[in-house]
Amino acid sequence: MDSLPRRQQEVLQATVRHYVDTMEPVGSTTLVRRFGLPASPATVRSAMGALELRGLLTQPHTSAGRIPSQQGYRHYVDRLLPAPGSAALQLDRELAGLSLQWAALDDLLLHLARRLADFTGLLSLITRPRRQRPELQEIRLVASAERLLVFLVQGPALTTSLNLRLPHGGLDTLPVLERWANSQLRQGRVGAIPWERMPAELRGSGDLLRQALDNHARNGQQGADGVVAAGLGGLLGQPEFGRTSTLLPLVQLVENRPEQVLGPGEAIWIGTEHPEPALGQCSVVQASYRTGDGGEGQVALVGPMRMAYATARSAVRSVATILQRLLS
Repeated sequence: MDSLPRRQQEVLQATVRHYVDTMEPVGSTTLVRRFGLPASPATVRSAMGALELRGLLTQPHTSAGRIPSQQGYRHYVDRLLPAPGSAALQLDRELAGLSLQWAALDDLLLHLARRLADFTGLLSLITRPRRQRPELQEIRLVASAERLLVFLVQGPALTTSLNLRLPHGGLDTLPVLERWANSQLRQGRVGAIPWERMPAELRGSGDLLRQALDNHARNGQQGADGVVAAGLGGLLGQPEFGRTSTLLPLVQLVENRPEQVLGPGEAIWIGTEHPEPALGQCSVVQASYRTGDGGEGQVALVGPMRMAYATARSAVRSVATILQRLLS
């Protein structure tokens, strides 16, 4: 969206601040009085009407004042977000003095997740650092008695082995299967084998190999997953989650699939921008951290769209920064 005229920027900022603080629709007179806007109520009312036409403000009831829309929050976050306040700076200073005194990584993550939740009143999520799985480059198949040894080459110094039962009558097809699989790895998408193209005569050993690789990838992913959460109780105290129909999908997502809340890198998702339907009435503010061994994790806050975005972004960045320092 194009930049707004200065008056509309001031009015949108003031409307967001008022609604975050009070959860009440606001009119032009209140904005002028509370924020000292250098304009008459009639001028501010005109700017609010223009913002509503742009889809940045909305009127929940005909006779009510206006509140920010999802699009309004997005414009505010992208173009009008103020510097973090003194409380966020105090949190940053507090965390900067933290030392690695925990016996286990989970203790550190839980401490930080709880501090983040207490500071913001929102749900905090911190993922354990995960190393990106190297792509499969080559497969070597070696028969040994009744066993099949599968060597997965993922780099010059990284090889994983699988020990499988050799299928009956599959010994003769192993050299052909190995050549076919490696040719597909070289020709197709890196790390992927298009099993649907496998010749029919390789099905016996090929299906066994495919199943073993799928299980290996699945088990490796499960072992890498892990999310530490804190602050769900505080989040449930927010008025937006007073209805069971809004609350239940969010609780189920956090309890059963918390990793689905998070994506890579740094981001702010607002409402339906997030691919998870359960977060359609929420916002997610996220930052990432890296460890010395190449792992990456995420720090996130989940709350209603009516959120203090500048404080939330500063807080997750502070926690991500201290984790990166301690774990590097």
